[in-house]
Amino acid sequence: MSATIQFVETPDGPFGIIADDEGRVLSSGWTSDVDALLGRLGPALRPAEVEPGETAAADAVRDYYAGDVTAIDDVVVVQSGGEFHRRGWQKLREIAPGAPLSYQEFAAALDRPTAVRAAASACARNAPALFVPCHRVLRSDGSLGGFAWGVDVKRSLLAREAAAMQHQLQH
Repeated sequence: MSATIQFVETPDGPFGIIADDEGRVLSSGWTSDVDALLGRLGPALRPAEVEPGETAAADAVRDYYAGDVTAIDDVVVVQSGGEFHRRGWQKLREIAPGAPLSYQEFAAALDRPTAVRAAASACARNAPALFVPCHRVLRSDGSLGGFAWGVDVKRSLLAREAAAMQHQLQH
């Protein structure tokens, strides 16, 4: 399988996208390092080669950073994992911008309120960052917790989403 790679400049730094031949995002994140993006993928989804090109997802990234924080919602992604992780990734896409959950609330949303570590691992193993918004899950005390692409990026995304939602409420 071959895939397309594209980089988009954002206020949070370069954002890389690897998409399959159907345009589905396999891996993405705030880096210009192709290997870092490929390293997020399990063997089942790792393409044999990546070629620079255009992805439809890049437009969603630009729109997101232009203020439409829901632009990422309809980008199709593909991930490989067990049933719990797949449910977790789907549930992450249901967390509204500006309304982050704690890891405990996220576990409860997956009907596994005691499985906080498993819920956190769904976030940690999430390859198509931004499109599957694992940045919308926080520690119980409200602190940011970890993020594969750095806590500064997570803080920036959450602030951007809170401001966008506040702006929507005022208009």
